[in-house]
Amino acid sequence: MVKRTTAVKIRKAHRYLGIFLGIQFIMWTASGLYFSWTDIDEIHGDHFRNMDYEPAAFDDLIGFSELELPAKISSLSLKEIAGKPYYWINNEFLVDARTGDHKEGISEEEALAVANREMSSELNVKGVEVIDETDKHHEYRERKLPAYVISYDSPENIKAYVSVADGSFQTVRHRDWRWFDFLWMTHTMDYESRDDFNTTVLRAFSLLGLITVMSGFLLWFTSSPTMRNLVKRKK
Repeated sequence: MVKRTTAVKIRKAHRYLGIFLGIQFIMWTASGLYFSWTDIDEIHGDHFRNMDYEPAAFDDLIGFSELELPAKISSLSLKEIAGKPYYWINNEFLVDARTGDHKEGISEEEALAVANREMSSELNVKGVEVIDETDKHHEYRERKLPAYVISYDSPENIKAYVSVADGSFQTVRHRDWRWFDFLWMTHTMDYESRDDFNTTVLRAFSLLGLITVMSGFLLWFTSSPTMRNLVKRKK
């Protein structure tokens, strides 16, 4: 068996590691419990969405050869904006699919029309604004900008985001999603952008956590009367 002085050092190391890592262990456990007990569809805000919406069908659309574009077509999708069909071409040009006219972004009224078809009809709009930039902690980070932010009169502080450039509905954010996002940040320990699962801090704390657990096993081994008796018998 190890000497008493060695056992004392192991005990101290285990104690101080536990104190140092304790808060993060609590955050890992709390966030893990939250993740396992929540419905991910509710976090995504599906219960605030109009899940019965089906894209409209159109006819009398202009042919691609009739479009006047400064570049060849590499990508194309058909979009409905306020009941009208538009081509979204090369992730750059929004073109009226019946007249061929180019459109420079959508209006606030059109953004509201897009949000109304995507969101529950029971929600009442409280306000509309445009955002041109976001930081790494913003709830709308790494998505199309500029964007309309449609806020709803609700205790959950619901917000829907619609792209100005192409009129596409981007996402919905609400109170539970924000809690999820905060706890995800503490779980991954990515306090800069919240979404990186390979941070140096997380790796360091995971390694220290493993050391703490192993020191606990070693402490039990060095202080257990049963283990001491077994060692004595072998001698």
